[in-house]
Amino acid sequence: MLKRTHTCGELRAEHASQTVTLCGWVNTYRDQGKGLIFIDLRDRDGLTQVVFNLEYVAGDVVTAGRGLRREDVIAVTGKVRTRAGDPNPKLPTGEIEVVGDQLEVLNKAETPPILPDEYEAEKIAEETRLKYRYIDLRRKRMQHILRTRHRVTKIARDYFDEHGFTEIETPFLIKTTPEGARDFIVPSRMYPGQWYALPQSPQLFKQILMVAGCERYMQIVRCFRDEDPRADRQAEFSQIDLEMSFVDRDDVMAMMGGFIQTLWKQVLGMDIGDIPAITYRDAMERYGIDRPDLRFGLEITDVSDHAAKTEFKVFTNALAKDTGVVKAIRVPGGAEKLTRKMTDGYSEWIKTFKAGGVPVVKYTDKGFEAGIAKFVSPIEKELVERLGLEVGDSVLFAADTYAIATKALGELRNKLARDLDLIDETQWKFVWVIDFPMFEFDEETQRWYSLHHPFTSPRPDQFDQLESDPGGCLSTGYDLVVNGSEIGGGSIRMHQPHVQQKVFDMLGLSKEEAKMKFGFLLDALKYGAPPHGGIAFGLDRLVMHLVGTDNIRDVIAFPKTQTGADLMIQAPGSVAPEQLEELHVQSVLPEEAKQLHEHVPEVVDRG
Repeated sequence: MLKRTHTCGELRAEHASQTVTLCGWVNTYRDQGKGLIFIDLRDRDGLTQVVFNLEYVAGDVVTAGRGLRREDVIAVTGKVRTRAGDPNPKLPTGEIEVVGDQLEVLNKAETPPILPDEYEAEKIAEETRLKYRYIDLRRKRMQHILRTRHRVTKIARDYFDEHGFTEIETPFLIKTTPEGARDFIVPSRMYPGQWYALPQSPQLFKQILMVAGCERYMQIVRCFRDEDPRADRQAEFSQIDLEMSFVDRDDVMAMMGGFIQTLWKQVLGMDIGDIPAITYRDAMERYGIDRPDLRFGLEITDVSDHAAKTEFKVFTNALAKDTGVVKAIRVPGGAEKLTRKMTDGYSEWIKTFKAGGVPVVKYTDKGFEAGIAKFVSPIEKELVERLGLEVGDSVLFAADTYAIATKALGELRNKLARDLDLIDETQWKFVWVIDFPMFEFDEETQRWYSLHHPFTSPRPDQFDQLESDPGGCLSTGYDLVVNGSEIGGGSIRMHQPHVQQKVFDMLGLSKEEAKMKFGFLLDALKYGAPPHGGIAFGLDRLVMHLVGTDNIRDVIAFPKTQTGADLMIQAPGSVAPEQLEELHVQSVLPEEAKQLHEHVPEVVDRG
């Protein structure tokens, strides 16, 4: 076999007159007649044009050359020269070509079901690309993503190694716990009727490692949650997982902020500067969401006190409710930018968030006009001052309970920004969100739940409120958000067993239940646990941002579909009865369902 000397993206004008050997796939094939054959040869680094002059090469090269087709795997030896024709400015190798005099066909390819180029990819159904993922991954875009992901993990390992972290693996076969999402469970052959679970995160183990004296732990780890996939979520995903001992919240945020600064600098050449922090309450009040997008304004303002002075029943009825509020968004220039059709559409759209509609008013040189002008004109002066209105602005309102109005306007804010093209896609706006509530109360079950997870510690000045005012108790949790997307989250943990037990009590877990579910952690805390805290970054989401995609399947080499199927290997699939028997498991699916599950449904190309 001819041995490669250079890659297909490496050759430049300074290589002219050198004899080289290239290996790769035939990207295009052109027989120009007059004994000239041109091919573009592709490998992961790029493309190089190769020309065969059949009058000057051996007979076997002529035969092989005329038989080449797309995606054949070949090796070519020849001399580099400046292109005989015009250079191709679109290619880094566009100034040169290789005049081939030796050709070895390493593997003939059948006619491929899809072609690995960007233009074709846009026309092919994603299911088809996933079925033939090994061809789809040959695309330049996909190779770039895979290499970017590699760079991210290498930068992470290098950064945390420099700061004294030790990479430690934690087990995949663990005990199921009822908290969080649904577990994937695995039957045990050696313990009939017993089950392992696949970890949703290494949370308990990394806390145990702090008790074990490791002090600084990191791991790039696979995690599993049996929940429905979506554009930015897969049932199996990867985290950059970290934990530190003898730290407070500021220590962890400084360390992790430094990592993100390093990552964006090394991958994108961007200096993101220091990352600011806002409280959860401030985020909800100003942006209506705990992962705010700061690339645009449209901040939310509470105008309940002024709305109470009107006779507008939508406002007064809302304010009569427990926690009722009236909130507003000022839209600069909205009087012209927002059509009646758009605002009517917002009123219908916002009902999906349980809000009743979107009252609207325009502010002109004559005062309030259109929409609910007659109801809010009596408070015009107050609203102009509160909202900072200028002539030509519009105001959009939401009136309901605090939770509904806040959520509805938070979602509307993002939709307005997209519709009005207010988002600068070149910007990176990072923010830490801190001071989350420890608990949230569920009216349906009439019990408290942890807003993060049950191992998050209260803020040091909030311990007394654990029992006296759980709804007002603030935690040491922190989330890192960029451009409206949460890319990491963590907290300082409870290291004192009596505090951890108090939280379990608040969550309705008896000592017996807590012992059954988390006994090994509670036991470990008794034997000298240091103060500790950590974070987990979503590796997939980090890469999504860095390569500019909103589809998590783009950044995973072999992802699942929206229905959790792997179309390439046809998983999930059936299991032989003998294997089930060995695992002491019996299938209870009816016969029709068994037949339905025999195979993943065939792919239909809708491109």
